[in-house]
Amino acid sequence: MELDAAILSRIQFAFTVSFHIIFPAITIGLATAIAIWEGLWLKTRNPVYFQLAKFWIKPFAITFGMGVVSGIVLSYEFGTNFSRFSEITGAVLGPLMAYEVLTAFFLEAGFLGVMLFGWQRVGERLHFFSTCVVAVGTWISAFWIIVANSWMQTPAGYELVDGRFEVASWMEVIFNPSVPYRLTHMLLAAMLSATFLIGGVSAWYLYKKRDLAFGRKGLSMALWAALLLAPVQALVGDFHGLNVKEHQPIKVAAMEGIWPETERGAPLLLFAVPDMEAETNHFEIKIPKLASLILTHELDGELQGLKSVPADERPYVPLIFYSFRIMVGLGVLMIGAALWGLWLRRKNGHFESRPFQWLMMLMIPSGVISTLAGWYVAEVGRQPWLVHGLVRTMEVVSPLPAERVLFSLTLFVLTYSLLFCVYLYFMAKLIRKGPPDMARLEQHMIGIKAPGFALAWVKKLQHDVVEN
Repeated sequence: MELDAAILSRIQFAFTVSFHIIFPAITIGLATAIAIWEGLWLKTRNPVYFQLAKFWIKPFAITFGMGVVSGIVLSYEFGTNFSRFSEITGAVLGPLMAYEVLTAFFLEAGFLGVMLFGWQRVGERLHFFSTCVVAVGTWISAFWIIVANSWMQTPAGYELVDGRFEVASWMEVIFNPSVPYRLTHMLLAAMLSATFLIGGVSAWYLYKKRDLAFGRKGLSMALWAALLLAPVQALVGDFHGLNVKEHQPIKVAAMEGIWPETERGAPLLLFAVPDMEAETNHFEIKIPKLASLILTHELDGELQGLKSVPADERPYVPLIFYSFRIMVGLGVLMIGAALWGLWLRRKNGHFESRPFQWLMMLMIPSGVISTLAGWYVAEVGRQPWLVHGLVRTMEVVSPLPAERVLFSLTLFVLTYSLLFCVYLYFMAKLIRKGPPDMARLEQHMIGIKAPGFALAWVKKLQHDVVEN
């Protein structure tokens, strides 16, 4: 079988970006949670909040480092594997990526060291400020990345000059039609990823009957967060779906498995086996008219189908169809877990129920998996376009020898697999070690107050010198 360099380049980028997205999906939510815990500790002086912040800052640091390292690679791949794409879209996407570095990355780099190593070197309020800045930095980073990706989904504010994209309006580029929905959807996904990681680890401590105060507080807060975030995510997902229907109807057709050119009263397919050659579905399990009701708010609403465009303008339907159902199914499970936890709260049963603890432990990767599934829907659903309706993916792939791309892809798979195993090993090691005990925390709290005492002592010394 002859190797295809273009296909291999696409597989390589898909693999590396899939690996990368795991880590921001966790760090955005974890940074926010750590800032909340540290703020609650400052307000209430409850040492359990301090314990939560101190424990989770180490998994955050490891995950943040993995995200930075794996993210740098993606920028190089634009030039090495998709050089023509960089050439024709550089005037738009280049500044957006630079804004992410100049705002978010520099912000995080400036305060991350204080957040990680400044507990006993700066005052508690300065440390809290640093933690908040890092959390805000992760949000700003997500904003610029989503802006760049959303422009590729719903391009706006550009003009074509000699086959290259030039900016006509930065406001239209940045706030293109899909940005509000995709940004909100992604941030909520990141919050839910961290929520179920925290909740699952806390449930593990309760299951093992160790660090009970720590586990109870972590699980309780995670369940309250899930109870709020998961239903809101479902609502935002509905709005996002309506936006996709307006701007990318073929993606919606692939998500729903709709083949006719148009279909009224389209059913919601719970399961099917899409057949792209026969242009139909097999073994359908469906709820009549529900897809039309959800997407048009009418039982007999009309939806555009896959046959409305030529076969070479359709995405790979099976991957989109199944990824969408994985994402939605896990979202329903998240809502169910949050509601079960709420029901068990009547007699603190969420701290004692072994089946519920098992469920929460099994749900640890649910946020990351659903985020990955959602990104597959978004990115594969845009194909064959890289810039929707304007630039085809296969037209901008670098003319590289297939053997070289296969070699780099193999190295990426081996290296990233090793890195991921090392990452999981150290995460598991930190979890098994558990949170710092209260005696150590008291020493840390004395150290945190030390800069303030030292400053007061220096001021008093200066005052005494002046008086004498």
